Amino acid sequence: MGKSVQVGEFAGEIVEEKYNPLIRRREVVLRIGHIGKGTISRGLVRVELARLYNVSVEQVYVKKIATEYGMGVSVVKAHIYDSPDRARYFEPEYIIKRNEEALQKLQQAQGG
Repeated sequence: MGKSVQVGEFAGEIVEEKYNPLIRRREVVLRIGHIGKGTISRGLVRVELARLYNVSVEQVYVKKIATEYGMGVSVVKAHIYDSPDRARYFEPEYIIKRNEEALQKLQQAQGG
């Protein structure tokens, strides 16, 4: 069993975590249960990982959220960089854009 985490109202666990010293980032795989609800928000995952690892949101990028049909469990792959500059250098532009849009939607939904 991995380390238990709370992502918003959902419980999950860190299945895999490794540090890539060449790129200077953590590569994290989470499994999050959301039975009876839709797939978890990319923006929410990003904010919660930033809080959990005590880094800024600009250092966290969610690469992929995969939900198996009818299961209510998602597998999330994310990168947590040592600095925002490293993140912008290594992450593809479409991933950066996708993550920023998800964060904006989350802020609008929270009324901010």
